[in-house]
Amino acid sequence: MKLPIALLLASLALPAMAEEVSCVTTTWKLIGANHRVCVYAFDDPEIPGVTCHVSQAKTGGLKGSFGLAEDPSQFSLACRQIGPISKPAKLPEDKIVFSENTSLLFKETAIHRSYDEKRNVLIYLAISRKLIDGAPANSISTVPIQPWGTK
Repeated sequence: MKLPIALLLASLALPAMAEEVSCVTTTWKLIGANHRVCVYAFDDPEIPGVTCHVSQAKTGGLKGSFGLAEDPSQFSLACRQIGPISKPAKLPEDKIVFSENTSLLFKETAIHRSYDEKRNVLIYLAISRKLIDGAPANSISTVPIQPWGTK
């Protein structure tokens, strides 16, 4: 009975799943995984027609190979309209649409979505958070909602 509850809680914790598109080695390591920058893609779970790509530095070495390394707060974000956008009638003021842990404890990269109603633009803000730090690294991307194709 404990397993279904754990699976339910895990599914609630993940706003969107990202797929790895590619990784590039930045530093070769003799032992363990190389240091890399990886690009991930994810579709906004509530707004069809929008895809974001985030690049993130990944620490290698022995700690990185075993998932024990803390990844640096180095990333970039680009979001684009890739099809007709179906915007819900009411969007939350701020919603986390993607999140990924970047260390074993207390550090994550989260992507928030907000909406600039006056300009009809979706705003995506990536923030790296660490529980004990106050000035997070961040990156922003905007997607103007425009007609698509012949519609």
